[in-house]
Amino acid sequence: MNEELIQQLIASTEGLKNATEVLNQVLEHLNQQHAALESKVERIVAAIDEQTAIKGDSLAEREELARKIVELESENQELRAQASRRSRKTLPALATAVLSKSGLEGLEQFDSAALDKAMNSLSVEQRIAVKAEMARAGLIE
Repeated sequence: MNEELIQQLIASTEGLKNATEVLNQVLEHLNQQHAALESKVERIVAAIDEQTAIKGDSLAEREELARKIVELESENQELRAQASRRSRKTLPALATAVLSKSGLEGLEQFDSAALDKAMNSLSVEQRIAVKAEMARAGLIE
């Protein structure tokens, strides 16, 4: 072989060697970027999985709380109804005195004719007040 040809082959080999080194550096840099992106993707996936799990738990908790609210509201309505049925039925002193003078004291329900007869001695305003109190106490309709 010719000396000139050998020099050209050596120069080409040197060029190929330099190109190979540059390509190796680029490839190493790309591998590092790929590894960094892969770790970011793994963190994103883990965060999404965690949020999904939290939302799933949160949804179940919200459904449970909604169910409990409905139960408590119905219990509250039942207790209010019981309380209204068991409310204390007291009359003012004037009404009690008038009824006791007429012999109507202690009755659960009053006959309207007997009640009107018992309250004859009262003024119209007093009769209205007594009847209003008795209606409020649930003794008359």
